[in-house]
Amino acid sequence: MSSPGIASPATGSVPAASERRSGLFYVVATYLMWGGLPLYFGLLTRSSPFEIVAGRVLFSLVFCLLLVSLTRQWRNLLGFLRKPKTLGMVGIAAGLIAVNWLLYVIATTTGHTLDASFGYFINPLVAVGLGVIFLGERLRRLQWVAIAVAGLAVLMMSVLYGRVPWLGLGLAFSFGFYGLVKSKVAAGMKPVISLTLETIVLAPFALVFEVWLMTATDKATLLTQGTGYFWLLAASGVITAVPLLTFGAAAARLPLSLIGMIQYMTPTIQFMIAIFMLGETLTPERWIGFVLIWVACLIFAFDTYRAARLQRRAALSIRSRS
Repeated sequence: MSSPGIASPATGSVPAASERRSGLFYVVATYLMWGGLPLYFGLLTRSSPFEIVAGRVLFSLVFCLLLVSLTRQWRNLLGFLRKPKTLGMVGIAAGLIAVNWLLYVIATTTGHTLDASFGYFINPLVAVGLGVIFLGERLRRLQWVAIAVAGLAVLMMSVLYGRVPWLGLGLAFSFGFYGLVKSKVAAGMKPVISLTLETIVLAPFALVFEVWLMTATDKATLLTQGTGYFWLLAASGVITAVPLLTFGAAAARLPLSLIGMIQYMTPTIQFMIAIFMLGETLTPERWIGFVLIWVACLIFAFDTYRAARLQRRAALSIRSRS
């Protein structure tokens, strides 16, 4: 992993100042958009979480297919569609991201945005833990400390608050496993192609559900709440795809260590929205849990920064000897 501001992850060379500035713009824009999602989903409470996710899948597919056409990537997309093994892995990833979307919508439309924030604070630590279990990765001492503190936070919240934070844990683990599967299948796959494949897999289920909702129940909202609400739901396609594209642009311009440290913007924004805009309250017990999570995140971020600096010094030392 490269040191912040030193090496581009795409090329390993020193990025130009303009590349770094544009990369910072893209990554900040990405995390701002993801952080602000609770406000968007809060406008869709007329719909059930299942219908919101179904609409998100269908409209994301429409938007992605439009992008594939505009960028002339049909051959690339069709090439992956002809690989059964790849499609199988994409199907697993699609199922995991659908679960993640559903849990997130439930959290943000039922007054549990703080749980969503909690989930995304611990997600990097969960991802590291899954890497140890399934990929045989080795952790540094401070990473173990961070994971232990995060585990203590979950235990304290469960015991003192009286319930396990299932929504937060579900979000963290569903996205963690999603990242694990994506690391196996997404090599050489552009973000728009990856999302298009996932929505292609999910679209039949989403369409069948929406048709059933319209024909067998009186709970469908897609076509019954007026033109404005329809386009509000349709915007979910853009809101889903655009941050993925800006994140891809950032990853091509910035070291992953820097991106990793900035990622805590998203749950921080969600936390602030929950407290100051949505009126959710933190009990003393939950404060204890969040303080421990913030300590774990600080330890993890410090270790990431320190490891990147050591790696940079080692690379400079090798260069000076050659």
